[in-house]
Amino acid sequence: MARISAQERRESVVRAAIAEFALKGYFGTSTEAIAKRVGVTQPYLFQLFPGKKAIFVAALVRSMEDTRLTFERAVEGAQDGEQTLHAMTDAYARLISARPETLLMQMQGYAVVAAAAAEGDDQTGELIRTGWMRLWETVHLSLGADVRETTSFFACGMLGNTLTAIGLSSDHREAGA
Repeated sequence: MARISAQERRESVVRAAIAEFALKGYFGTSTEAIAKRVGVTQPYLFQLFPGKKAIFVAALVRSMEDTRLTFERAVEGAQDGEQTLHAMTDAYARLISARPETLLMQMQGYAVVAAAAAEGDDQTGELIRTGWMRLWETVHLSLGADVRETTSFFACGMLGNTLTAIGLSSDHREAGA
């Protein structure tokens, strides 16, 4: 049996954390649940990450980066702005359907960042703002640097996120879009 490297184990922890935090939030998720999902002990978990907040931030940053890469890959080969918009919209709809925890993690993250800022922790917020700006820039540049189109794209995406988060079916999402 091949030995798993610390980096591979870290990746497993991040993926497990996305699933746990997406469903139960920061305060409802225990590090014990994450460790159990990965198949490691809590002490080992804390050898990989200094604490629960670090795990949460890594999971949030990963989910944002996964979304950004989804958009980046979707536009490869698009011939014009309309094809680009449709390609990103379709890719995001597939991401939401296949891996709703990705967007639910992001929504959990926005709430935690707001709470952290209220407690004077701006470091967490800065990491998330940096991830958000990378996401914005990818979409913005793909759409020809059109602010109105980029804003509209994100507004429709957030509506889709909200409908998914509250458990409405894809039929309802399509009716609302």
